[in-house]
Amino acid sequence: MTDAAPSTRPANAADTALLQGPVPTPAQQGAAPAVPAHVSPTQVAPMPATAPAVALPAGVADQLARIEDKASRIEDKYARSEALLARVEDRVEEAGARMNEAARQADLAALRNEVRAIAERTRRLPGAGALIVTAVVTAVLTVALTLVAQRLNLQGLIPLR
Repeated sequence: MTDAAPSTRPANAADTALLQGPVPTPAQQGAAPAVPAHVSPTQVAPMPATAPAVALPAGVADQLARIEDKASRIEDKYARSEALLARVEDRVEEAGARMNEAARQADLAALRNEVRAIAERTRRLPGAGALIVTAVVTAVLTVALTLVAQRLNLQGLIPLR
């Protein structure tokens, strides 16, 4: 992305300081440079006492202003992208929750269908009352037939142990 026109913002002191490097303080200008203990003073090259101040050319200041503008636009786009990404993440989480709920509903529907099918199959089976009546009738008939067999002297039909 390029700017069509250079920024009209003038260079400030911070811009100038960045391009010139560190500026020595008045206490550092007259002081001797710090030398490590293992280096002898004759091995150290002398440094100039003051750093020359360099004024920024107009083109460099304009270029620096354009770079700052581009950096701020990039930061804005990055912030918007982060916000969009957060919204997409929220929507994905919501969709996942809805899919889980739909899956649970499908599982419940399948379970209801199975219970309904079992209920229809067991509905045709006799109830507890019919089973009790059948047991009583069977017991009475067994006793009656045993008594008839004894009266008619049909004990040979009953096997001995």
